[in-house]
Amino acid sequence: MLYPYQRLLEEGYEVHIAAPERKTLRFVVHDFEPGYDTYPALEPDMQSAGATFQDTEAVVDGPLISSRTWPDHPAWMREFLKVLRTRSNSPN
Repeated sequence: MLYPYQRLLEEGYEVHIAAPERKTLRFVVHDFEPGYDTYPALEPDMQSAGATFQDTEAVVDGPLISSRTWPDHPAWMREFLKVLRTRSNSPN
């Protein structure tokens, strides 16, 4: 959560965080702590929804950019910014 937020601020975007409910955000990685929803690995969710999982740092499908997990943030953010710049009035 924190990395994309800061990167978009660095790029000059005005950033708003949306969530289903208001709560305190925990800007740390909770890889293995029960009860935390700040970390869902994407592969099981994708397969449950009938999608094809690609084991790579970032997958671009039109305006949708996904990655496997938080260590892929740099690759995911590069692809996200490419799409964002082509679809918005980018400050850069």
